[in-house]
Amino acid sequence: MVTSQIWDRKSEVQGMIGNIKRQKAKAEEASGDWNLQPRKKYFFIRNYSTIVAFAIGKKYIAGNGFHIVGAHTDSPCLKLKPVSKVSKGGYLEVGVQTYGGGLWHTWFDRDLTIARRMIIKEGKGDSASYSHKLVRIEEPVMRIPTLAIHLDRGVNDGFKVNAQTHLAPVLATAVKAELNKKAAENGPDGKPNESLNSSSIQKHHSLLLQILADKAGCKPDEICDFELQACDTQPSIVDGAMQEFVFSGRLDNLCMSFCSLKVLINAIVSEKSIEDESGVRMVALFDHEEVGSNSAQGCNERSETSDSCQEDVSP
Repeated sequence: MVTSQIWDRKSEVQGMIGNIKRQKAKAEEASGDWNLQPRKKYFFIRNYSTIVAFAIGKKYIAGNGFHIVGAHTDSPCLKLKPVSKVSKGGYLEVGVQTYGGGLWHTWFDRDLTIARRMIIKEGKGDSASYSHKLVRIEEPVMRIPTLAIHLDRGVNDGFKVNAQTHLAPVLATAVKAELNKKAAENGPDGKPNESLNSSSIQKHHSLLLQILADKAGCKPDEICDFELQACDTQPSIVDGAMQEFVFSGRLDNLCMSFCSLKVLINAIVSEKSIEDESGVRMVALFDHEEVGSNSAQGCNERSETSDSCQEDVSP
């Protein structure tokens, strides 16, 4: 299922770009003049988290209407903090913050991992460049454990989640992490591993940075910044006696995003499908709906992306 394959909005948009390109749609840049033509298909993206795809009918003239389906790419989640390094009670924890309107008690006792985007430095000195890379750790690496009943006898009388004290996932024991750190501090030649002398280690556990670097194929000190979130590794399923229920995370709103794009693709799959169309068929999938849409890639009256949907598309 699509919700099993896609854990975050960045990989969601990346997958959608591939689907749209297979329909011979042309990408338009964020800035510059667009030379749009009837009977053609186009799309544009913002921040790799908002995507707008559309097809212009053959009979379209300026002033004609738009047929728009709107949805959003973001879902409630636990985002890693800019400073995620937390040590408590002999355990390494990862500091997270809530994003959107989530049911946070459902995150307990889940096999959690990490996914989304990192900014990686390539080269040194004046020749250095920066690129973003999507990352997805397949195996579970974290968990938010429920406290044993023996230590919280009143839990069944009512439990209110405190995002700051209850939701920090456990990454490892401090002892195990320290042993791993000592083994990794020296490279194969016996000399100190310079890639571990990054300022990022002051903000994040070196174990976490090493896991991310191994997955991205870079060194820990080449990770300049990241935008990461915790993800549940449990796959989505169709269940029930009649196989009629979809059990999955991120149904809000990955489900609507997928269905919207699928409908648009079916509606423009052939050139003949827009021969008699006098309008513009469009799907607009925005970011940051979960937190008010007040961003450059959100859907609000001050957003350049919202303006581009109609003002820049209309010749």
